[in-house]
Amino acid sequence: MLTLCALKGYLEGLTTALFKREYHTRTLAQAWKIARHLLQSLHMATDKKGISTDSYKGVRDFYPEDMALQNHIFKVFRTTVESFGYREYSASTLEPAELYRAKSGEEIVNEQTYTFTDRGDREVTLRPEMTPTVARMVAAKRKELSFPLRWYSIPNLFRYEQPQRGRLREHWQLNVDMFGAKTIDSEVEMLSIASSMMSNFGLKDADFEIRINSRKIMNYLMQEVLALPAEKAQLLSKLIDRREKMPREEFAAKAREIADDKSDQFLTILNSQNFEEFASHLPACESRDTAVAEVHELLGKLSALGIENARFDQTLMRGFDYYTGIVFEVFDNNPKNRRSVFGGGRYDDLLDIFGQEKVPAVGFGAGDVVIADILESYGLVPPVPAPADLSIAIADSSAVGFANDIASELREAGIRTLVDYSGRKVGDQLKAADKQSIPFVVVIGSDEVVSGSLTVKELKTGTTTSFADTLGLISFIASKK
Repeated sequence: MLTLCALKGYLEGLTTALFKREYHTRTLAQAWKIARHLLQSLHMATDKKGISTDSYKGVRDFYPEDMALQNHIFKVFRTTVESFGYREYSASTLEPAELYRAKSGEEIVNEQTYTFTDRGDREVTLRPEMTPTVARMVAAKRKELSFPLRWYSIPNLFRYEQPQRGRLREHWQLNVDMFGAKTIDSEVEMLSIASSMMSNFGLKDADFEIRINSRKIMNYLMQEVLALPAEKAQLLSKLIDRREKMPREEFAAKAREIADDKSDQFLTILNSQNFEEFASHLPACESRDTAVAEVHELLGKLSALGIENARFDQTLMRGFDYYTGIVFEVFDNNPKNRRSVFGGGRYDDLLDIFGQEKVPAVGFGAGDVVIADILESYGLVPPVPAPADLSIAIADSSAVGFANDIASELREAGIRTLVDYSGRKVGDQLKAADKQSIPFVVVIGSDEVVSGSLTVKELKTGTTTSFADTLGLISFIASKK
């Protein structure tokens, strides 16, 4: 007889094989589906409690209070980017896996995505990021679009990774992109948006830092100064990206394994205290000078706009393979949450994979999970808004029809109105309204039905005001909004 424990082991083995692609993906997927169905059936037969109420690991349920915070975050996202003239777009969650293999990198697809084979034997991925998608969309209608494009979206994204603070398997992310502008002013605008957004969330300049690097400079360092072959250059880049997550001794040892006799030179350059010292270690040539001048220009223009919390950081690499120039990240300075808030950079070559002529592009992505953590850390989470401006408490069941008529008039006038049909005592209805932070309550019973007059109570102060008809009540509530 098949036991629950045995079936669990069988299912886990199939799941591991599926993600490691040890056998034909479709065959494993079918076997996994059958085993999972059997496991669910066995659970139901042996556990009288039924199906678990837990959500899938690494994702969230959004109760009304949670939705209120997410809506606040999205509102700040939209308000900020639209103030710079950006337009919203969207796309399906499903994309061909080859889109991410081509430009996000094999590691992301193989280890960090939800990738499966559909019934048409196509390899499909739940999008882990939005940039390849927007590049595909631009490539599809390139001849019809007027450049430069300023687009944004707030998609939900999926990563198969270990859930931790600030990082889940599903999240929503603001993506802001500009297509068709070559000059450094595009990066200046992106970082202006980033700075404005942090300010609009309530943070001060001292609360966060903008860190900047140049892929052009780092490529010059790897290829020309250190003369590393492409494979070792990539390994060293990934090592730099993980520098802050390991002891300095371990980092140096791994760097020596990769850079060999150039490791001391590499460590000296990487340990530079500022941009001037870093640049002084790089032999002068046209490509080096152009890239260095670009960083100077960017920092200078940001300073001219009053953005003084930006600095060069040679250890900032950004993990994606498609960046071609300036890269940047915004870091939280709070000791409780010291980590990257969001980042981005220039990616001029991404349309190449679609056989299209290059279109210069720059953009960034900001996730809702980290933003929520920051708002909590700084005490900037706004109070949950009331669901209505006014609640109608019904004192007598015969007054329900009249109460509905009053509610309709109020709603037509733009006043959000909740009618309490609970049948509870009036005092309990008032307590329920107060618990939801609804500021005003009108009690309607048989007397109000006969007279047509209405008395509104302001719950915060306890004061009451009477009106002969609905028009007076409407004017009163409107004046308080």
